[in-house]
Amino acid sequence: MTDEENTEVVQLAPGLAAALAPAESNDTRGRRGPDPLAGLRSWVPRTRLGHMVMNGEITTYEQAVDSGFPIREVEIVDALLPDLTDDVLGVNMIQRMTDSGRRVRFNVLCVVGNGDGYVGLAVCKGKEVSSAIRKAIDKAKLNLIPVMRGNGSWESSEGPGNSVPFKVTGRSGSTRITLMPAPAGKGLVIGDYGRRVLTLAGITDVWARSAGQTRTTINFARATFNALVELNRTKITDGDRERLNITKGRKMK
Repeated sequence: MTDEENTEVVQLAPGLAAALAPAESNDTRGRRGPDPLAGLRSWVPRTRLGHMVMNGEITTYEQAVDSGFPIREVEIVDALLPDLTDDVLGVNMIQRMTDSGRRVRFNVLCVVGNGDGYVGLAVCKGKEVSSAIRKAIDKAKLNLIPVMRGNGSWESSEGPGNSVPFKVTGRSGSTRITLMPAPAGKGLVIGDYGRRVLTLAGITDVWARSAGQTRTTINFARATFNALVELNRTKITDGDRERLNITKGRKMK
């Protein structure tokens, strides 16, 4: 057998394949902010799951979750889900008086998602805005959850949908957000920060009811995110899963 016959083509994760592609395909002119593929080009895995992704043994995020190994490296998420979009929901300045003077820090709320069944949210603090945003984005990527979607509205006809399959409530502090199924075309009937979280989660239609102190940005976004977490904790029978056309995570084509 020749050397060409012995050579096996290793299938890499989408993000790694894009990062290791020839230079002409990595043109990032016009991009705002740092290149997300730069970290993958110099990535040296430190965990067993990271080595499996680098070697091509795991090529999808679903395989990484099913492996049972914790995802502790941001590069793993960048390699398996390169289409993640981040959105900074709020930047608050925190001032504290100390013996040495006034100390200023920044509190950043960030959400990431692929718009198709995965979303993560995180809050981080830092001395500088740019470093706090970078830290919040990385933490949100490590806090990804699959989003359960379905068609649970009595106003809808049968078939798949991008709403929540049933009513669910999330809490954060005194804020309570209740998400309810809505028919296709209704849109996101919820406050701005909840709408931005649900958009990155891949939900397009929902009714919402709020209670408590809803003017708090962090609690409002966290309550919406916690409602999506509660969806995953609900036990569903196979019959209801089929009747409500429930999907969890990405919709594979």
